Amino acid sequence: MASTFLGIELGKRAVSAHEQALNTTGHNLSNASTEGYSRQRVEFSAFHPIYVPGLNRAETPGQLGQGTVVERIERLRDHVLDKRIAAQAGGAGYWGTRDPYVRMLEQIYLEPGDNSIRSKMDAFWDAWQELSVYPTDTAPRISVIERGKTLIDGIHDRYQSLKGLKDMVEEDVQLTVTRVNELSRQIAGLNQDIQKVRAQGDNPNDLLDRRDLLVDKLSSIIDVTIDSRDPDEFMVHTGGLVVVQGHIGRQFVLEPGSSESGVETEGYSQIHWADTGERVQFRSGSLAALVDLRDRTIQSEIQSLDSMTMNFVDMVNEVHRSGYGINGLTGQDFFTEHHFVTNVNGNYDRDGDGAFDASYIFRITGTNGLENQAQVGLRGVITLASASGETQVPYYPTDTVGDIISRINNSGAEVVARLNREGRLSLKGTPSGAQDNPDFVIRHIEDSGRFLEGYAGILNRSGPEGAYDWGQSDAVAALRGSTANFSTAPVAHPSGWIEVNPALIKEPASVAAGLGENGKPANPGNGDAALAIAAIRNTEVMVGQLGTFDDYFADAVGRIGLLGEQSNRALETQNLVMKQLKDMRDSVSGVNMDEELANMIKYQHGYAAAARFITTMNSLLDTLINRMGV
Repeated sequence: MASTFLGIELGKRAVSAHEQALNTTGHNLSNASTEGYSRQRVEFSAFHPIYVPGLNRAETPGQLGQGTVVERIERLRDHVLDKRIAAQAGGAGYWGTRDPYVRMLEQIYLEPGDNSIRSKMDAFWDAWQELSVYPTDTAPRISVIERGKTLIDGIHDRYQSLKGLKDMVEEDVQLTVTRVNELSRQIAGLNQDIQKVRAQGDNPNDLLDRRDLLVDKLSSIIDVTIDSRDPDEFMVHTGGLVVVQGHIGRQFVLEPGSSESGVETEGYSQIHWADTGERVQFRSGSLAALVDLRDRTIQSEIQSLDSMTMNFVDMVNEVHRSGYGINGLTGQDFFTEHHFVTNVNGNYDRDGDGAFDASYIFRITGTNGLENQAQVGLRGVITLASASGETQVPYYPTDTVGDIISRINNSGAEVVARLNREGRLSLKGTPSGAQDNPDFVIRHIEDSGRFLEGYAGILNRSGPEGAYDWGQSDAVAALRGSTANFSTAPVAHPSGWIEVNPALIKEPASVAAGLGENGKPANPGNGDAALAIAAIRNTEVMVGQLGTFDDYFADAVGRIGLLGEQSNRALETQNLVMKQLKDMRDSVSGVNMDEELANMIKYQHGYAAAARFITTMNSLLDTLINRMGV
């Protein structure tokens, strides 16, 4: 039969259960503003009845209940939505990190403006135009030098600004990798604590909230996927590889960037797995944005500035070397050129074993004068080096020289072509699209026909056996003509070190204004050299897909503007998507004050009813025990 004190026990369970429910409600209310907190709900269940089926059970009309107990305290969470948020957070983190840096990049470009590089270059051309009118005067020469120095200072300032922004991104990369390592350690530690709590039969709700919050933070930094099928082996992956598995949190290390080119090791770090040493490539998240900014966006802007600077200097020097100053001197460069290698043939020890094994050549010029509109009457395929390997440029008998040059410049090869002022074909190396290859180095030239051999006078032979390839010493032996037909590669980032020739600053009379004829010095009143340099302003001298220097500046302004517009719109889109997802999660997991207050009243009434029930049962027992009998 049931115990006399069954009612007291039943009421005690009810009081205890409602007290726990009130405490849970208070816990929800106190954490309403806590980041990552999920509201918790008490689930009641009826306690086991006093009788269970069996031969020895009492003869009663039915099972006698024993009140209520708290079955569990459950947190309200939509795990499918959590995975969706984790997947989407990488995009929001990427554009949220990229956008401020793109804004800073926009501030570096002052085009157009009075202090922009373009305005300084226009002033430089105007100075040469004035010198062509007054070739015997010293004042125009001083003006050319000073405006040249002002222009170079502007180029230096832009390079230093881009380099400074790149260094800032590098510091951010280092801090972010440290943050990722810390998050993975904390998630692994929480996994261990959660496993211990579950082993005791409890629900570690607050620990689970903390872990989910850390996973959210991690997912905004790197692209992650979550695998929670095994509660004892909660896993986080990136790029298909495990970052966290149970109590193990893998770490990343930063290794100084290295290049097999030997041109320059700038020291920018690369991210590797600490345990395997393999390099890591992230697809989204703030860390991917930083690496992409540093290694692609800003690097591309620096390479573009370097390319403009190198071609500008090369064009001006080409004419100036042919001209004469009023003191009769010739053969001088207007701008200094620092070559990467001192070997006359461009030979370089690339692997550091003490023997020359590569040739670093920037420009190769043919020996024959060509007409831009002349049909070549030849058929063949020119093979040139590109970022992805090799690019083939076919040519046909009906093609003109200009057609072939245009085809080379638009092929995507890392070699570009133009006719110099003497009509000879000039091939130049461009900034490389691969980190392991040096900038401004021609790596491969091959022609199955005879355009580059007998027609342009660049190669000694056609076919693979006559190809020029940089992966050997004395590669220039494959070229036709003397050493005057090629120049070695410059030191990296010419936009950072180019200067006006100190000899001209010291002696302005050496600034060339006229061109000689038939080996004779220019007449004092000849301004053809100055006029030829001024004409560079409006002629198609920029190699590649950009025709003139004005095209370069217009392209730079448009490119930076599009980057800013793309970043802004993508960030707005990602923020809107994330807001919708988080609002959906808050509707499920967020604390609603009105709902919690309603629950508090309900539990309070339940508690009061249970207490009143105990009081009633106590009164009954008092009557039974103290008031019956003698």
